[in-house]
Amino acid sequence: MPLDADAPQNPPPAFSKTFDDVAVGDTVSIRRTVTPDDLYVFAHASGNLNPVHLPSSGEAGDAGQHPAPSMWLGSLFSAILGNLLPGPGTLYEAQDLRFLGRAHAGDDLTVTVQVTEKRPPATIVLRTQIFRGEEMLVDGKAEVCPPTERQKIGDAALPDITIARHRHVTRLLAACKALPPMPTAVASPEDESSLLGPLEAMQAGLITPILVGDAAKIRAVAAAHNAVLGDVEIIDIASHDLAAARAVELVHEGRAAAVMKGNLHTDVLLKHVVKSQGGLRGSRRISHVFIMDVPHLHDLLLVTDAAINIAPTLEDKVDITQNAIDLALALGIPVPKVGVLAAVEVVNPKMPATLDAAALAKMAERGQIHGGIVDGPLAMDNAISLAAAKTKGLISSVAGRADILVVPNLEAGNILAKELTYAAQAEGAGIVLGASVPVLLTSRADDATARLFSCVTAVLYESWLRTGQSAVPPAPAA
Repeated sequence: MPLDADAPQNPPPAFSKTFDDVAVGDTVSIRRTVTPDDLYVFAHASGNLNPVHLPSSGEAGDAGQHPAPSMWLGSLFSAILGNLLPGPGTLYEAQDLRFLGRAHAGDDLTVTVQVTEKRPPATIVLRTQIFRGEEMLVDGKAEVCPPTERQKIGDAALPDITIARHRHVTRLLAACKALPPMPTAVASPEDESSLLGPLEAMQAGLITPILVGDAAKIRAVAAAHNAVLGDVEIIDIASHDLAAARAVELVHEGRAAAVMKGNLHTDVLLKHVVKSQGGLRGSRRISHVFIMDVPHLHDLLLVTDAAINIAPTLEDKVDITQNAIDLALALGIPVPKVGVLAAVEVVNPKMPATLDAAALAKMAERGQIHGGIVDGPLAMDNAISLAAAKTKGLISSVAGRADILVVPNLEAGNILAKELTYAAQAEGAGIVLGASVPVLLTSRADDATARLFSCVTAVLYESWLRTGQSAVPPAPAA
């Protein structure tokens, strides 16, 4: 029968039972809620990659369309047999199972084991059942060998597991569905990465690319990778410098709402973006923001500046900070919290980064930086970890909750962004802000998801520039 509603979900570990301790009729039940992570972990552990069991987004709503693997359900009996009845030291001898229904993410299950027979000298037979409410999903029989001496599970904790799912990429991509494709001038897309990226974004409905570059090279790359150009406009310009200039001109002509870097040097493109006559300069200094979807963090994390401003002054950092706040607003963060990073969280006159951080925080208080909450100096740990912030006694609405990290210089930012990408399995997008339109600086090292993520970010930012409103619905609560 299902577990009584008032019974505890998971009884605490107790001493195991030997053969003599066990009695026919002994029963233990636990509760378990199926999560999307369960489906991913089982796929890794078992090697069963059947797509019918794997939600594409990892969100519970999507996972509800995918049944949990039957053998994952069968594995739940081990939690009782190995922990509770008979308990630590138990070894399986046999297990028969009949699957009567399917479980999905979000289902609350009751797992029950009952002793039905004792077979001397050392075999215990148990009925094994799983219920969803009153519905039986699994019925079976287990035969186990209990421990010869009473044992208890130790206090050692299992190592943590992080599922590298990028739910923010999925959420922001969904927000773009209601927006029209963004006309985008792509300068010199003459290699695999720089051509296939915008074509993938076009197929996803994010952009309408205008390819500005060597037409013969573009068509050759497309043919080599079986990419269909169809009616995509190509403006034939062989020179990288002239292609970058033409891409910027397309913005002035009203034909493009964004510029994307292709297979050319960043400085070649930015030279035309920032030039005083005919460029795309706005009222602020341009800066770059990495938008990081880090699996173990609940919210997006923005890092700036890690690509353009090498050693920014305090004046530069004001624009860098404001640019990042604007982007955060465009991405649906209602009140962005900005942590200005330094090596320590106290002001030290011998450390210029701490002085800049304190000045930026005060400037935000006085309205010289608006739209967000700025605090600093903060060390990296107490900027994103509430536990670290509490340990150091920091009282701040930003500490431990930062949405934006403003780094002291480009070297620190670049190291941080790459560490998040390669050590913390973050998916990252990159965008240049401060110009009259978004500028996308894609990298040859970017995978397909990163390229799409950058386009998603640019589409949402361009929409915010036009309308003053974010197209992104509020993120789920923590």
